[in-house]
Amino acid sequence: MYQAIKSKADIVIASLLLVLLAPVFLVLALLIACLNGRPIIFKQVRVGKDEKLFTIYKFCTMNHAKDASGNLLPDAQRLTFFGKLLRKTSLDELPQLINIVRGDMAFVGPRPLREAYLPLYSEEQRKRHNVKPGITGWAQVNGRNAISWERKFFLDVYYTHYASFQFDMKIIGMTIQKVLFAHGVSQEGHVTVERFQGNKQTM
Repeated sequence: MYQAIKSKADIVIASLLLVLLAPVFLVLALLIACLNGRPIIFKQVRVGKDEKLFTIYKFCTMNHAKDASGNLLPDAQRLTFFGKLLRKTSLDELPQLINIVRGDMAFVGPRPLREAYLPLYSEEQRKRHNVKPGITGWAQVNGRNAISWERKFFLDVYYTHYASFQFDMKIIGMTIQKVLFAHGVSQEGHVTVERFQGNKQTM
């Protein structure tokens, strides 16, 4: 019952925010076009509720510089100063309001990950897909990209078992605090977070 009410409320709130934040979207789009180049929006297939695939939207934080052979340079070399600022403030996530309106995502839930990770989960870890993925989640406010994949998935599954209005409000409050202080934006030694390589252990 809560998830159904939450889904409808999320769509209404996200729709209002898209209207209210339209000027912010416009300014950010212009800055990205000028400082990073095009495209402005990053699109990638991610896994949603019940393992259904959808296209996620983000503001691009990297330029498209290539080497002499025409291959894109490593992420660390393409992440621009403005891109780092977008990630630090989580403003790059704003286009995901469109995903919420479309019904692909929620404000709170496990972060949607790549389709390539599907065969790598343990059966317990797959339970993270029992609810809609979110812009923020229990794992994000407990370490974000600075914690291990195993810990992250444990927290994701924990959320699916105890999701409630009070829990969501707690996560949103903690998210605001984390964004203000930019905790856990990247993993040590990586621009963001290393790829999930799979595991043989159950949680």
